[in-house]
Amino acid sequence: MPTTTTAPPRRKPVITRVILLVGLIVLVGALVWQVNEARKSPTGGDPHTDNPALSAVKTFDFDGGQHTEDPVTYAQTPPAGGPHDPVWDDCGVYTEPIRNENGVHDLEHGTVWVTYRPGLPAADVQSLETQLGTVTSKKTILSPYPGLPAPVVVTVWNAQLDLKGADDSRLPIFLQEYGDGHTAPEAAFATCEGGADIMATPDNP
Repeated sequence: MPTTTTAPPRRKPVITRVILLVGLIVLVGALVWQVNEARKSPTGGDPHTDNPALSAVKTFDFDGGQHTEDPVTYAQTPPAGGPHDPVWDDCGVYTEPIRNENGVHDLEHGTVWVTYRPGLPAADVQSLETQLGTVTSKKTILSPYPGLPAPVVVTVWNAQLDLKGADDSRLPIFLQEYGDGHTAPEAAFATCEGGADIMATPDNP
């Protein structure tokens, strides 16, 4: 007696189309998610710290990648993040105030910016420069800044501390905590070298 084989039931075309449609929707959704993630502005790392010596550090939540050639009004003095000029200032020591919008671009690159009130004794300015020399990345800027809320202010992207002076014991602690640039969105691949020397003016503070 001949044996007969039964062919497996064929999948209905409607079911096949539904499965393909669901797969396509999942694929498109995944692509849209990836595009949206790529468009998000980088924010850097968490600026908060549990170090009790740094309890007075003010922290913020600025995104990076916001370039503008227009003047920007900042809420902090000096600014600690936000929209900024496409050009950054070269890192180093300045004897005149630099322009905010360019200095903020340096912060985005992971630079430590120490500002001091004009008229600070030369020995204190030299002390600040020496202490900045401990920052291993060498991404630092030292500059005078009129109208500071404290004699010295140390700033990185999204974190800032008012200091009593160049001998404030919290400065080296801050540099140790934040000098690696981990709060800055572009610290891992950007430098402060090769920038411009754009100074603040009455019309371009």
